[in-house]
Amino acid sequence: MSNTSSEYAFQVTGLNKRFGPTHANKDINFTLKHGEVRGLAGENGSGKSTLLSQLAGIYKSDSGTILKDGEPYSPDSPLYAQQHGVSIVVQELGCIGALPAGVNVFLGRTNKFAKFGIINMRKIFQEANEILEKWGMPQVPLNKDSKHMNVEIRKIVEIARALSTDPDVLILDEVTQALAQDNRKKLHALIEKFKSMGKSIILITHDLEEMIEITDTISILRDGELIETLDSKTLDEDTLKTKMVGRSLEGEYYRSDNEASRGDTQILSVKNISTASGLDDVSFDLYGGEILGLAGLSDSGIHEVGKAVYGLEHLTGGSVTLTQENFQIKNATQAWKHRVGYVPKDRDNEALMLKASIRENFSMSSVPEMQGGAGFLSNAKLDKVSSDARERFMVKSVGIMQEIDALSGGNKQKVNMGRWLLKDLQLFVVDCPTRGVDVGVKAYLYQCLKDAKAAGLAILLITDELPEAIGMSDRILVMKNGKITGEVSRSDGLSEEAIVKVMI
Repeated sequence: MSNTSSEYAFQVTGLNKRFGPTHANKDINFTLKHGEVRGLAGENGSGKSTLLSQLAGIYKSDSGTILKDGEPYSPDSPLYAQQHGVSIVVQELGCIGALPAGVNVFLGRTNKFAKFGIINMRKIFQEANEILEKWGMPQVPLNKDSKHMNVEIRKIVEIARALSTDPDVLILDEVTQALAQDNRKKLHALIEKFKSMGKSIILITHDLEEMIEITDTISILRDGELIETLDSKTLDEDTLKTKMVGRSLEGEYYRSDNEASRGDTQILSVKNISTASGLDDVSFDLYGGEILGLAGLSDSGIHEVGKAVYGLEHLTGGSVTLTQENFQIKNATQAWKHRVGYVPKDRDNEALMLKASIRENFSMSSVPEMQGGAGFLSNAKLDKVSSDARERFMVKSVGIMQEIDALSGGNKQKVNMGRWLLKDLQLFVVDCPTRGVDVGVKAYLYQCLKDAKAAGLAILLITDELPEAIGMSDRILVMKNGKITGEVSRSDGLSEEAIVKVMI
């Protein structure tokens, strides 16, 4: 734990890590003071997560030295790191679905609640609840299995787990991207409290405005090397973006127009839908060539709307109708067959086949198009379509047979969205499409959505990020407690203040 005789929580010298031919971290040197909040910025694949994983004992360094509180520190496992006061919340979800949330908080350490071999579940839930209360995090149904919880709640459980070991260095890898606006604010307050106790934080967030706001210093990584560390107060978003990519980013980011626009053809009619998960009498229409944004705080219902439109949520009332065919969607298979695509917020668990190849993932949504004359899948078609898609969507990989799990978050998401954009869709439902990707990939995915809009596709954009909703939408529907509480049009001038006012 923290040793106040040393000024530094971490002193890292000459750290190297290779994965086969990839030199993921090259001679990394940096120091982290007690009570300092350090951001790591860089494009996907720049080596940020690899560096954090070495500090947290997930990966063992190939060479180099780390001092923690002035003493040699050689983490070879997360347990070693925890015993030396270092905890991490990783980008990928790390809950075991079959276990209650409370047990996930104390994963691997439930013996301390056992007497005569019997674990006292009440004590586990009580202590987990105390951790959430102490750090101002929202309450969680701790006796409920994690598999029944959404991405946001599982991420809160993982934060509680990291804090349960009472660390003096907390590492947060892409945590805020999983949280809605209100819970992000709670995390920001937690970071401030942690810092005020003389404890240190290292974090990655692809929300650069947020990074500048909540950190003291930012280290910039590029191609595995730590280029420089700067005082956050000296940076703005554009400067940080340029330093991350080593050049000025050309072209637009969000849409450049200020007017709402759409085609004349109505594609979707959602009428008075209600669900057991909390949607209450939700209605809206969506037109071809329109991007309709859905925004709201946690538990507002925005993510459930996406699932309901795609037939993944059972309706207790109302209807979801594809207007042109006058067809009511009852399940996901029907939606898919009627040219509806869906990108869920939880990419790794609900969308991609992580242990399958890029080829299999690209072709998953287009099986009928890949069949040969006898109805069998054509290998030639599979190869051609996935090779063309890999090139079109600029997926960085060693080839189409590479396992999807080996790709960076940005390249996974290019496959995830690209596999739908290969198809002749009429409606595209995208839930947090840029979660966990860097500014360069974000700009690329936004361009994909702009191109799809221009081609006449109807797009339902569900997002926890207000700048994304404002930057891309023709209209934004604001939700609260399962209901639509307001609508704002691009033509009226969108602002965060106006939307937050309706949210709260």
